[in-house]
Amino acid sequence: MLIVMSSTATPDHVRGVCDRVRELGLTPNEIPGAVRVAIGITGNKGALDPALFNRLPGVQEAVAVSKPWKLVSREVKPDDTVIDVRGVKIGGGALVMMAGPCSVESREQVLSTARHVREQGARILRGGAFKPRTSPYDFQGLREEGLALLAEARDVTGMPIITEVKDTETLKVVAEVADILQIGARNMQNFSLLEAVGALGKPVMLKRGIASTVNEWLMAAEYVVSRGNYQVMLCERGIRTFETMTRNTLDLGVLPILRGITHLPIVVDPSHGTGVARAVGPMTRAAAATGVDGIIVEVHPNPSKALSDGPQALTFDMFTELMGDVRNVTAALGQTLG
Repeated sequence: MLIVMSSTATPDHVRGVCDRVRELGLTPNEIPGAVRVAIGITGNKGALDPALFNRLPGVQEAVAVSKPWKLVSREVKPDDTVIDVRGVKIGGGALVMMAGPCSVESREQVLSTARHVREQGARILRGGAFKPRTSPYDFQGLREEGLALLAEARDVTGMPIITEVKDTETLKVVAEVADILQIGARNMQNFSLLEAVGALGKPVMLKRGIASTVNEWLMAAEYVVSRGNYQVMLCERGIRTFETMTRNTLDLGVLPILRGITHLPIVVDPSHGTGVARAVGPMTRAAAATGVDGIIVEVHPNPSKALSDGPQALTFDMFTELMGDVRNVTAALGQTLG
């Protein structure tokens, strides 16, 4: 159930409603909106009677929420969520480009890449320090050294950094450096990690699992939000199908559906979605044409020598060309480039 407070409701009114919800053995979730506050109720197993709340001071109406993922739905929060990361706003109309290497390999590699993508218009630097890999023999990342190099690149360029957190054991050390915590596809249903990340209150990018439905993806986001952290963005990065010509099948058709059912910002990863560098540009243009909030791509100074995911990484020249294309698409849509 969603309790919509009137525009004149006071903090005492909000507290009164929350106290009433707790008296019923349920959990109140305050949801700040553009004009008024709403309170989402979680923990109930069946329908609640609106009469339990309609007569409380400050309440405008009590409405049922049909979706199982209550807190991330537009039924609960009609206006878009905007996440502010060191002054870079994700959501709300502008397209934010995120770019950088798959893995941090050396100081020279990450600094040269950071400088180039920043010069071309990227606003957030991506880079992996702790790398969960399919094979235990593949490069696993520079770990703490990689985090230090990302922090240095942030100091040099002014770009916030996004990096993956792979487990609860290393969450603390990653969270101390990262501006955005990325939950990878393999961890989308790692519920202990989702709850721990939710409790931290830092911005989170939740990637779709390789074989996950939209409902499962949104329920995973609900785990984070239910811990009080509304700073969650969803990242479509392709799903596993029977097709073998690409690494994954980038599900662009789901983007307008997501926009209608959730208030969370939407990001697309065409690098993992295709696994082929020459396909990243066209899929980036296609994703931008749907009006997404962010696009994240992999860029490397020499992809043929990359320690991870070289075939899908863009060269510096390719990224420069891509940014020109993105500007043209956003201008045609009347959308700004963050």
